[in-house]
Amino acid sequence: MVEERAFWLAMSGIDGIGPISLRRLHKHFGSLTAAWEAYPADLLEVEGIGLQTADAIAKARRHIQPAELLQQHEQANPTFWTPGDRDYPRLLLEVPDPPPMLYYRGTVEPQELSGVTPMIAIVGTRNPSDYGRRWTRRITTTLVKHGFTIVSGLAEGIDTEVHQSCIEAGGRTIAVLGCGTDVVYPWSNRELYKKVMKHGLVVSEHAAGIQPDRMFFPRRNRVIAGLCRATLVMEAPAKSGGLITAHYANEYGRDVYVLPGSLDNPKAIGCLNLVEQGAHLILGEDKLIEKLGMLPQLDRPAATAQQAIPLNLPPDMQQILLALTESQFSNPEGVPLDLLVQKTGLAPGTVLGSLTTLEMQDLITTLPGMRYRSM
Repeated sequence: MVEERAFWLAMSGIDGIGPISLRRLHKHFGSLTAAWEAYPADLLEVEGIGLQTADAIAKARRHIQPAELLQQHEQANPTFWTPGDRDYPRLLLEVPDPPPMLYYRGTVEPQELSGVTPMIAIVGTRNPSDYGRRWTRRITTTLVKHGFTIVSGLAEGIDTEVHQSCIEAGGRTIAVLGCGTDVVYPWSNRELYKKVMKHGLVVSEHAAGIQPDRMFFPRRNRVIAGLCRATLVMEAPAKSGGLITAHYANEYGRDVYVLPGSLDNPKAIGCLNLVEQGAHLILGEDKLIEKLGMLPQLDRPAATAQQAIPLNLPPDMQQILLALTESQFSNPEGVPLDLLVQKTGLAPGTVLGSLTTLEMQDLITTLPGMRYRSM
């Protein structure tokens, strides 16, 4: 059976299909395997999929073999995640436009991916003041001592201070790039790049060999925000990539904190504007740690339901098991058959047959009254 991730790869290469469309296709059909095999008329039922896009999908599957495409792709890109993989970063999976392909190099820490170890983004200008650099080092070091993993973009300025300070404090750091993970940019950070891979991860939504492009960086910033529980902007002028990261964090419902600066400092104006928009002020290490300690606990079952689905199941069974896993959190006594039929849109006979197979594989258990629970 072809891996589900092969269809994420194949679909992501079709013109007109971006992260949001892929997420909608996955939600509608239960898997991208099913979406790939769907009739064009069925594709048109998905929000945002018009005749042109449905036709592009139909044409693509006539000349693309997903299994072969995946095999070839893995030769140059041996390590990556798709939203269909269990290890895909949990918080990034919760945003509306998660990267369909997330490449990585370095040392993977499962507790970061699952959200058990919280990640905090720290970003800012490429030309910080001494004040901005000093407080970036102080805040980063404090967060490391309190067990946070630090995320930034490996750019010059604030990002460089963040990664370097994190490593010096003995912490883990993640650099999100606007190029392939095998490409160092800026070149002046080549030694820091090596240290980041040793003490954390380098990630990107771009395949190996892709060179940096100014169009990539705004989208890169959404990945930084999406990975993290909160984003800290240390110093930023009125126009800054750090403000884009803060915008995405706000859109994703994540907290934004800013380092206060002087009205006389043009590099602080962006931060002051964020305060006017509702961002929290950083008023010292202790107060920041206190506020971060008040972040709500993650709702583990609901967020990890999709990641718990075995990828080697047929699409119908994946869809049924996902519906069962999501529904049972509000149904302690098991999920009734009619609710599963309603949530999946499948025929009752198909659902019953799949439930029997799933029980034989010890993936679910049957309760009295034709109610079911996943194991």
